[in-house]
Amino acid sequence: MAHECFDLEVADGIAHIRLSRPDALNTFVRAFWRELPEAVADLDRSAAARVIVVSSTGRHFTAGIDLGVFQAFGPAFGAEPGRTRAALMRTVEAMQETFTCLDRARMPVIAAIQGGCIGAGVDMVSACDMRYCTVDAFFSIHEINIGMTADVGTFPRLPHLIPQGMVRELAYTGRRLPAARAREIGLVNEVYDTHEAMMAAVMATAAEIAARSPLAVWGSKEMINYARDHTIADGLRHIATWQAGMFHEPDLKEGLTAQAEKRRPRYDDLLPARDVI
Repeated sequence: MAHECFDLEVADGIAHIRLSRPDALNTFVRAFWRELPEAVADLDRSAAARVIVVSSTGRHFTAGIDLGVFQAFGPAFGAEPGRTRAALMRTVEAMQETFTCLDRARMPVIAAIQGGCIGAGVDMVSACDMRYCTVDAFFSIHEINIGMTADVGTFPRLPHLIPQGMVRELAYTGRRLPAARAREIGLVNEVYDTHEAMMAAVMATAAEIAARSPLAVWGSKEMINYARDHTIADGLRHIATWQAGMFHEPDLKEGLTAQAEKRRPRYDDLLPARDVI
């Protein structure tokens, strides 16, 4: 299926989503907010991949929301205020889902960032499991610079990734966070000199994840996300319940046997989700 805003390739258990509008700084036009969740939902439902890589093309990862998206809100303004605001709330919630799908997907999502990651780009990469970037990369909660509050994922997620003081500094000032500082505070795992070096390392990491038991990887992501959003006691109970239902002895046996035989383990893919309607 062709997409307007990105290319999608699946090979060797890795789904690679590559933003493909470099001349427009990979801004998120209206089609993007529909295409990304549809593509990720399909990957999640079909279990067609074991890991997702999100990268980009051109000078910048993304300049954020295209201004045309804001203009699309225009016709609703001027109607009865309560209904207008209620409709806007539903629109924002739908846009939030565009990035929440990355957080919720059964497989890990890795972001590879070059140049600017601006505005909604920060919302996007905050929903990914891991982030890597080039030395020229920078991050900006740009919404404050145009008189609005970031609203599609940055503030619920970013305080779980970097210190509160840094979140507030970036949110209140709109300053750029350079790559070296992003690495220092833990927003990105590693910084690379070139885009080519970054992509080689990211794809190698993706391949390493794809070689693991996809059921165990999914369980790990589920537990990390659950622990982020719940108490320690809740997290302990959740992992106990998960293991009681999902612990898979054949995967454990294969992992131990592969180690003993010094070979790559062979694990079954996750099953596709069944359509009920």
